Amino acid sequence: MPTNFTVVPVEAQGEERGPPERDGQRQQQADKDEEKERGAGDGTARESSPFINNAEMDRENLYEGKNMALFEEEMDSNPMVSSLLNKLANYTNLTQGVVEHEADEDSKRKEVKVPRMGTFIGVYLPCLQNILGVILFLRLTWIVGTAGVLESFIIVFMCCACTMLTAISMSAIATNGVVPAGGSYYMISRSLGPEFGGAVGLCFYLGTTFAGAMYILGTIEILLTYISPSAAIFKAEEVGEETEAMLNNMRVYGTCIIILMAIVVFVGVKYVNKLALVFLACVILSIIAIYAGVIKTAFDPPDFPICLVGNRTLSKRSFDVCAKFTESNNETKTTRLWRLFCDSSLLNATCDDYFVLNNVTEIQGIPGIMSGVLIDNLWSAYSEKGSIVEKKDQPSVAGSEDTKVGGLPYVFTDIMTYFTMLVGIYFPSVTGIMAGSNRSGDLKDAQKSIPTGTILAIATTSFIYLSCIVLFGACIEGVILRDKFGEAVNGNLVVGTLAWPSPWVIVIGSFFSTCGAGLQSLTGAPRLLQAIARDGIVPFIQVFGHGKANGEPTWALLLTAGICEIGILIASLDSVAPILSMFFLMCYMFVNLACAVQTLLRTPNWRPRFKYYHWTLSFLGMSLCLALMFICSWYYALVAMLIAGCIYKYIEYRGAEKEWGDGIRGLSLNAARYALLRVEDGPPHTKNWRPQVLVLLNLDSEQLVKHPRLLSFTSQLKAGKGLTIVGSVLQGIYLDKCAETQKAEENVKALMGIEKTKGFCQIVVSPSCRDGISHLIQSAGLGGMKHNTVLMAWPQSWKQTENHFSWKNFVDTVRETTAAQQALLVAKNIDLFPTNQERFTDGNIDVWWIVHDGGMLMLLPFLLRQHKVWRKCKMRIFTVAQMDDNSIQMKKDLQMFLYHLRLNAEVEVVEMFENDISAFTYEKTLVMEQRSQMLKQMQLSKNEREREAQLIHDRNTASHSAPAVKASVAAAAPEKVQMTWTKEKFVAEKHKNKETNLSGFKDIFNMKPNQSNVRRMHTAVKLNGVVLNKSQHAQLVLLNMPGPPKNRKGDENYMEFLEVLTEGLDRVLLVRGSGREVITIYS
Repeated sequence: MPTNFTVVPVEAQGEERGPPERDGQRQQQADKDEEKERGAGDGTARESSPFINNAEMDRENLYEGKNMALFEEEMDSNPMVSSLLNKLANYTNLTQGVVEHEADEDSKRKEVKVPRMGTFIGVYLPCLQNILGVILFLRLTWIVGTAGVLESFIIVFMCCACTMLTAISMSAIATNGVVPAGGSYYMISRSLGPEFGGAVGLCFYLGTTFAGAMYILGTIEILLTYISPSAAIFKAEEVGEETEAMLNNMRVYGTCIIILMAIVVFVGVKYVNKLALVFLACVILSIIAIYAGVIKTAFDPPDFPICLVGNRTLSKRSFDVCAKFTESNNETKTTRLWRLFCDSSLLNATCDDYFVLNNVTEIQGIPGIMSGVLIDNLWSAYSEKGSIVEKKDQPSVAGSEDTKVGGLPYVFTDIMTYFTMLVGIYFPSVTGIMAGSNRSGDLKDAQKSIPTGTILAIATTSFIYLSCIVLFGACIEGVILRDKFGEAVNGNLVVGTLAWPSPWVIVIGSFFSTCGAGLQSLTGAPRLLQAIARDGIVPFIQVFGHGKANGEPTWALLLTAGICEIGILIASLDSVAPILSMFFLMCYMFVNLACAVQTLLRTPNWRPRFKYYHWTLSFLGMSLCLALMFICSWYYALVAMLIAGCIYKYIEYRGAEKEWGDGIRGLSLNAARYALLRVEDGPPHTKNWRPQVLVLLNLDSEQLVKHPRLLSFTSQLKAGKGLTIVGSVLQGIYLDKCAETQKAEENVKALMGIEKTKGFCQIVVSPSCRDGISHLIQSAGLGGMKHNTVLMAWPQSWKQTENHFSWKNFVDTVRETTAAQQALLVAKNIDLFPTNQERFTDGNIDVWWIVHDGGMLMLLPFLLRQHKVWRKCKMRIFTVAQMDDNSIQMKKDLQMFLYHLRLNAEVEVVEMFENDISAFTYEKTLVMEQRSQMLKQMQLSKNEREREAQLIHDRNTASHSAPAVKASVAAAAPEKVQMTWTKEKFVAEKHKNKETNLSGFKDIFNMKPNQSNVRRMHTAVKLNGVVLNKSQHAQLVLLNMPGPPKNRKGDENYMEFLEVLTEGLDRVLLVRGSGREVITIYS
């Protein structure tokens, strides 16, 4: 089967060359594209993405052939497949997303070198270097001695399990796309959103910074305790001041070293990176020396004798011979040890009781792996601060309790020890698992290297730690293990005593490794802060995004050194370790949460290459992190959470305008969907009822809101609770009004922001306003989250003849809300309503309760008074008593009803006696009906004029058409209007219309008012008089809104009745209930 083939371009004949104008346009477009490739005018290069809507697409290639002419419209925004594949082939895993962090440098950045680092060099070794460190050399033996082998094993296993589970989650996230610089911060922020990302990113930054302080403190401890004790500036003048002197030395030396390290990092960070392998070599050589020393103890244990008095361990710094006296030339001489416990060197001197009663013995500090000392070291030996380190099974005679032990050469514990505290001190020794993910841009295959390298590094270090615990417990005597600073072995590093060939291998190795780790922290932390600052999600740290011309984070380095100095001033390694444990644990907790959220949501973009993860593992890791936080130190945990919470709320408050497709947004959508499906089951119980408002706004020709106070009133009524939909209708066709719709939506949303109205905006385009409002009432909202109340402004200009549709739309809206079983609120004189900035210092909210419609009238004032605008207003309730009612009893019943409703309000019953209809009412009704009739006549005459114009048009059309056509039309439709007109017929028709109109207008002035209308007008006038009498000066009047007439002919009269009812009042809210109870007396 042949496999060779040739691709021949097919060209249309005669189209070898396009027209010159098109070539010119192409050249201009090419110039524009070239300019885009160079970078935008602001100096920030665009992200080079091969996907849809790519601005840098070579547009001149799109239309070269005519084969794809059918898809020309799509090609403006979507690339051809061939072009897409070409872009993907030239796509590196570094540029995507790095733009977000290093936008300023992109324009200056030269072509990126192809990354070449493999799993071993790129991930495994950096993780190894970051995990193994100061705690292993300085504190692990002490933890084993204090907690015992079993509890130490539990501590290490918990911490290693925590990091292993976190590494599994991190591997899933890191292999779900490219992770640029920023490491864990980038992963969390892109998975959980800017708020979580910023909060946890800053916590991770603080953790890394305090880690730097811890490494520096470790460096100084090695220097002053084990390498050169004489270099101490502060000396202990009195007994018991040793610890304070040591802390002061730490502060002075620490400050000097941090300044020195900051200068080194500032001058040349590349040298720090080059030295990293040297520091790592020191760590590995030290660990090999420990294992070699353990093997050697099996057949040749080193000679490190320990001196004991009874069962108490002695510090060998002050004496050389472990005995009370020595025999020399048949003469007994007291030793230096004797002189430390007695008041003179004479044999009959007064000595310490315990010293006299107990023998001085010497035992081997490192009996070896075959000695069986492991059994003694299995169990814990926690102690109080200042207690003496004692050997458990050694015989001892207790002295008098009054004897003071201070100043005697015993080995004392410097802090109180307990299980949870040791967890906090140990945990920093397992941190550093993010080192590989931070280097993802330099890896040959990040998706393969990160999981493999990180998990292997954690497995290796876990094995080292767990095996060291068992080996330390099996080789070293318990009192030596509990001797934190090696005082019983002449001030040697305890781990060093075990090492082969010399303790100095460990001392020098640990010194350089802690020094290197401190430099690495001071290098990494500022870059992390710079990445967060450049994202722009935490405004107050944006200044730290700037740096030197080559991108080095100068300002961030200064801040890091400053925070590091705080850790140095604390000065105690055991106090700093739990602080950074908190921040790292919080960071790991959110990495696990991010993985669990993404897995449970099953978002389409969640496709990690690393398959060995599960949401249960992530959840277990998250729970373990949280548990460890509180195990280490519950108050530090609360402080760390408070810091993270404050940053979270700050970012949320300042509005992190970032859309990163994060999981929390997906979680919100899932939660919303779940809640909506739950709410769909049925209408809410009366106790849960609250007004879910659809606000109908009117827009002017510029798409601006006519009555902004309507939104002010909405926010006062809602106070951010429940559902608010702000809707408006544009008249026209949607295809023609797209731009206007967008503009209107922007304007409405901007006003909602100003008025602090929390809700949704919905703009509908419809051929008529009437239909648009109907669509909104029917379809706004979703599922159970639909509105139950409509709020609109009273149409002020309804009487104007050119605006005769406004009142028709209004009355139809009233009818539709009633049909939809929705409440209706109509605000009259809305422009007189208060803004959100105004405050009523006194006044009343008056409720006129004429008809019971579910209790809306009672609930609304209560809701309004929750807002600071109306808070100081008093609520008054008026009800109307008829002739047959007992007004005193009515008042008592109403007061009892309000008491059960838990509402505070003044109650008044107004008596309205029946009397004759006044002439004023009769006349007002007559004027109303005459006006209505006149409007109808005017409308009719307008219709007639339109009909005349149509007839003339038809006549002209007919006179120009063929006679045959006229005949056929007449034959086909004899019942239609005759198409042929004569002058006489036209004049006769015109006179006939005039006479009809004149007779109609004469009838208007001779008519008598309808009795039903007179009665209604009588009610409106009387009620208006009563309301004016009682509530003219009220801040707000709430009234029952009467329903529209069933007969549509009386619609304009209905508007007149409402106008009369509310005449003379400043602010009125007409309320029409939904037909269901909205307030209840029951709990």
